[in-house]
Amino acid sequence: MTAVVLALAASVSWGVGDFLGGIGSRRASTLAVLAVSQAVGLVGIAVVVVATGRAPFGPAAAAAAVAAGVAGVVGLGALYRGFAVGAMGVVAPIAASAAVVPVVYGLARGERPGELQLAGMAAALAGVVLASREPGPVGRRVAAGVGLALVAAVGFGGYIVAIDAAAAADPLWAVLVARAVSSALAVAVATARRSVLLPRRLLPLGGAIGILDVGANVLLVLALTRGYVSVVSVLASLFPVVTVGLAAVVLGERLARTQALGAALALLGVALIASG
Repeated sequence: MTAVVLALAASVSWGVGDFLGGIGSRRASTLAVLAVSQAVGLVGIAVVVVATGRAPFGPAAAAAAVAAGVAGVVGLGALYRGFAVGAMGVVAPIAASAAVVPVVYGLARGERPGELQLAGMAAALAGVVLASREPGPVGRRVAAGVGLALVAAVGFGGYIVAIDAAAAADPLWAVLVARAVSSALAVAVATARRSVLLPRRLLPLGGAIGILDVGANVLLVLALTRGYVSVVSVLASLFPVVTVGLAAVVLGERLARTQALGAALALLGVALIASG
């Protein structure tokens, strides 16, 4: 039960943070939002690790954390950019299909999902297809941001697999190393593109995004040390429920019927996988 609560708390923190990240990316450079939020998150987790006096872990766990950092920043950058160019109600559910990656990883390791999990994977994939299409004046076309959402899904799925391996040694150090790598990459790319600075009025927003994101990561790794990666990952992937809800209430976003059905199917698939 503890793992379930922690994973759901992570999904709420991610959902709010991703909504704010989408808002920031519509008002400023996605790279600037990413660089500032990642740097703030790094400071936050560094303070926690120093305050708890934890000893560093070994090279194998560090390598896994580095891989998690790379996958995570790619996924987050794609997600924020997807929010900037497309509807959050379409992009977020597709990104949530990241839960399929840890399930496939489990299959490769010999895990055998139950019938509900298989049904959930089918529902999630069907939801991705429906949510990815939007009605047009002539036929149908791929909705804006879908490609970026799929990149985000792969990045987040890879992050969960890698951070799970690192968290087995020490969960907080796993988040710290991963965040150090993702921060370095985000700042380097933003600097190269001359997009490293946020407007002063958006700095509090960038800080809030960073704290919410790193907080979600800490909750995730704590959940992973207490439960199965397949279950924890899909519960943490429920963040679109929060993101889509905030987008509807705050931004007044509305989806076509087929897109709404697809978003609902994707979220139902995540729930079925967790139930299985």
